[in-house]
Amino acid sequence: MTIASLAFLTPGNYADDDPASGLEDTLRLIEFGERLGYRGAWVRQRHLEHGISSAAVFLGAASQRTATIELGTAVIPIGYENPFRLAEDLSLADALSRGRIQAGFSTGKPHADLLEDLVFEHRPTETGHARVARTVEHLRGAYLGDEETRIESPGNVQRPRLQPHSPELADRSWYGGTSLGSARWTGEAGLHLLTGNIVSAAGIDSDDFGTVQATLIDAFRAAGGTGKRVAVGRVIVPTDSADRATAARYREYARSRYDRTLAAHGEKRTLFAEDLVGPIAEIAERLAADPAFTPDSGPVTEFRLELPYEFDVRDYEQILTDARGLLPALSSAA
Repeated sequence: MTIASLAFLTPGNYADDDPASGLEDTLRLIEFGERLGYRGAWVRQRHLEHGISSAAVFLGAASQRTATIELGTAVIPIGYENPFRLAEDLSLADALSRGRIQAGFSTGKPHADLLEDLVFEHRPTETGHARVARTVEHLRGAYLGDEETRIESPGNVQRPRLQPHSPELADRSWYGGTSLGSARWTGEAGLHLLTGNIVSAAGIDSDDFGTVQATLIDAFRAAGGTGKRVAVGRVIVPTDSADRATAARYREYARSRYDRTLAAHGEKRTLFAEDLVGPIAEIAERLAADPAFTPDSGPVTEFRLELPYEFDVRDYEQILTDARGLLPALSSAA
């Protein structure tokens, strides 16, 4: 294996009656991860849930508490966004972070039965992929109007374009690909690929999670993704420094989710990866044997640790601390 960097994805949980405390815990966790040497911290954008409803706003705050760690959105469901306004928000967060934002998107529309009529006065006719592409194009900051178009603002006359102008952010844009079609589109669009613990086996002659994920990565690279970043995510819960009761709770959590990993689900043949719980050396051995990290098109170098939902921030700190041992353990396993 050639895993060279670690990042983590946090759900950003909070209590219904005290969101500020939970959000503060997540900000502190990102600071903690930076001190531990993690390359990136990613947050989910979640609507109608006890989670981060605006990733750009939250990461703008995180940028003021950190200095070096990459700050990513994994992922923003583009179905509820205005591409230009989202590009403005992401560009502002990127300016605040001095170029550390990693903008991740998906085409999903969670809770569509409740939200679509609230979000749209007139529903857009373009597809989700087209909206992602348009958002990324806005990030590039092309001038609006013709060469003679100017706008006036206090103390300034200028050609209009998205502000603040952060053109390199377009090249730090990602897509969360779960299917063969979306993996190919990501490569064709020139984006980086996020692939986590849920994939679709539709069109692939296998029900093995790692094999399917490796196939998606190969398809992404064949479609134009060679040279782009690929970050593979898994839920891993190391127990090295956990006390006995905590380790038992972790194992019970994984057992409660195990049955869903035994078969493909629905028309899309959705597959779930098994949560890996145990000493970091054992987790490393299992990852070393996972086909997703050594696809035919070339090895994956970036691992993204997906923190479980609804754990305590002290659990997250212990998990991140123990998971630092993944890189040397993988070297030993190899």
